[in-house]
Amino acid sequence: MTMLQTRRRFLATVSGAGAAGLVRAPRIQAAEGPLETTAVRLPKVPALCLAPQYAADELLRAEGFTDIRYVEMAHSTLMYEAMGRGEVDVGLNLAISHVRAIDARAPIAVIGGVHGGCYELFAGSGTRSIIDLKGKSVGVLALGSSPHAFLSVMAANVGLDPVKDVRWVTSGDPLELFTQGKIDAFLGFPPEPQELRNRGVGHVIVNTAIDRPWSQYFCCMLAGSQEYIRKYPVATKRVLRAVLKAADLCAADPARTARRLVDGGFASRYDYALQTLRDVAYDRWREYDAEDTIRFYALRLHETGFIKSSPQKIIAEGTNWRFLDELKRELKA
Repeated sequence: MTMLQTRRRFLATVSGAGAAGLVRAPRIQAAEGPLETTAVRLPKVPALCLAPQYAADELLRAEGFTDIRYVEMAHSTLMYEAMGRGEVDVGLNLAISHVRAIDARAPIAVIGGVHGGCYELFAGSGTRSIIDLKGKSVGVLALGSSPHAFLSVMAANVGLDPVKDVRWVTSGDPLELFTQGKIDAFLGFPPEPQELRNRGVGHVIVNTAIDRPWSQYFCCMLAGSQEYIRKYPVATKRVLRAVLKAADLCAADPARTARRLVDGGFASRYDYALQTLRDVAYDRWREYDAEDTIRFYALRLHETGFIKSSPQKIIAEGTNWRFLDELKRELKA
């Protein structure tokens, strides 16, 4: 009974929020042809900013999927290996992570941008901007990790040498080290920024949702395994459509969507989930240029030595905008 009520409540939310095109789905699906598969597997990681991936469950069912699985993993970068093993079909991750995976010859293709910035750079007293990080300690899980790459790109953008000018600390949990005052700065993604604000620790010196140039590009984008895209193009398009509609839902009704995330086991705290949905730019996928995002991060990563491939090669070998272009025309209302 509880599951049935939750499903009804969520469908009512979709209808009330006006998620684009649900009532037109039968006509659109008929034009696309039948689903080649009714199964799709997505990663499940402890990152609230990936909410559209989790809120898409009922929308995927409306698209005709009957076997929807979320594969649990410790962090989102593991999804590339899982795709290579055929264990995950489609997943959200940072644009910067996708670019590095393509450079490393991961068998993926980015198919669309989903939302704007979710990372926030916290610092202690005496640090007011990125340039102030010169000589300061910054915590990351590991050198070469996505936060390390992102922070290196940020540092280089203001003229710092991320190798010589920043003291990278990799011993221990960066969040706890920052909370204890043992490091000077920390780049967090939801729910970490929400937790730091709740504790009253530090202050934000960069918010990628509002601060340029980061706010002008997608933060997280959807990618699929090249095999899944090749074998199941209709299914791929419908997955992307469901996730984009879910992004609309996150922006239109964050309160009910946050409750859905908690009820579905994708978030442990309603208040953190709600704050994340209100903070992240889930309503920008129609405005931002997906290819420009890949080009921007590929160029910055190439300049800082994190990838060897040129932006042109990354775009040519690891992106497929066919489905996004079609859906932008269909869902422009």
